Amino acid sequence: MKNAAVGAWVVLRITSWISWISFLAYSFATTLDRESYLNRFAQPLPSTEAWLFGLALAAVAAGFFELMMRERAGIRQTRLLPSEASQPASLR
Repeated sequence: MKNAAVGAWVVLRITSWISWISFLAYSFATTLDRESYLNRFAQPLPSTEAWLFGLALAAVAAGFFELMMRERAGIRQTRLLPSEASQPASLR
């Protein structure tokens, strides 16, 4: 069961990163060529709205599920900043 949780965590992590990269690439593409993504009233096309909203929503949802699967798999969270307990008393 633990191997399945680790595998699901990896898949969700990859999905989250791909969704964010796709969202940023699509956002950049819309800024470069605005006329292709807007209608004659300068409003975004429904497909443009769906892609921008859907990719961001998929990235956030995959991130939440990734956190859930990391907890179930027992994968430790990496600490980027040291906690106060690990600092010497003179620095507190």
